[in-house]
Amino acid sequence: MKATEARLKAALDRPPADIRLYLLFGPDEAGATALADRLPRALGPDAERIDLDGATLRSDPARLVDEAASLSLFGTPRHIRVSAAGEESLAAATALLEADRVANPVVMIAPALKASSKLSKLALDSPAALALACYVPGADQMESIANDLARDVGLRLGAGVARRLAAAGGGDRAVIAREIEKLALYLDAAPDRPAACEQDALDAVGADLGDADMGDVVAALVAGRPAELGEALRQLDEAGISSIPWLRALARRLAALAEMKAEVAGGDDVGSVMKRHRVFFKEEAATSAALRQWSPAALARAMVLVREAERAVMAGGGSAGDVVASQAMLTLAQRLRG
Repeated sequence: MKATEARLKAALDRPPADIRLYLLFGPDEAGATALADRLPRALGPDAERIDLDGATLRSDPARLVDEAASLSLFGTPRHIRVSAAGEESLAAATALLEADRVANPVVMIAPALKASSKLSKLALDSPAALALACYVPGADQMESIANDLARDVGLRLGAGVARRLAAAGGGDRAVIAREIEKLALYLDAAPDRPAACEQDALDAVGADLGDADMGDVVAALVAGRPAELGEALRQLDEAGISSIPWLRALARRLAALAEMKAEVAGGDDVGSVMKRHRVFFKEEAATSAALRQWSPAALARAMVLVREAERAVMAGGGSAGDVVASQAMLTLAQRLRG
């Protein structure tokens, strides 16, 4: 079934017995992950989480039903999260929704899926599933999200603080949430002891991009300019910015290029495609050059590399993962130039 964000949040906060699958699809992977994190909180601190991914379900579609039907060893609540899901998970999702018995709910995060995909249509048409399209919020929405996240931990954001947090997070609510957690610790804030958070607190402990622009990283890589990319990455590193925001911004840019390139390959002219996709006039020249330079196969490979780099950052838990991600993107830019 199609769900609104409010309905999906309510279902994740109090999981109904008749919903087996929560499908969160669309480009806002950070937003989808934040929604998915509501389910384990609802199930309690002893809940067991089983992690799968699309590649696993491609090779073993029956695995999802097996995990969803299995009971926890100690009788505690259990749920399954599937990351990087796509059309390869269709057989597994179909089997899940058709199974006689399912004991544990499944959340699928599918950033590359559209509403027209077979997996999305399956979830949208099934009474045992809830599906929500997750789109990247605009700047004004990110400020509202920052205020909401702060309120949840007992912070009252002063004038301009939400705007700075939104800019520093690069549109990634997970990064903004981490910055807000640091601010709450610094100010000793909690829901039962709220505190005001002004600009001075953000100056003391918060991330701020300053002159380091993530757009420079995305533009340099898409254009295949390793020297410019290296300088942009150096600025971000000096500003203490995690790789996650610019990797996700890059993933969104590559996905948009892949969609436009498919239309160009189908016979449409570049100008018409850019107009249809409402490319900002200041970005038309760079977008036109990228559409000529990148092949569909190269865009697909690049998106895989970006996702792998993001996972490396998450697994590395800090600077080690950032170094791996930066090196991977520099190598990609060099290959593109060559």
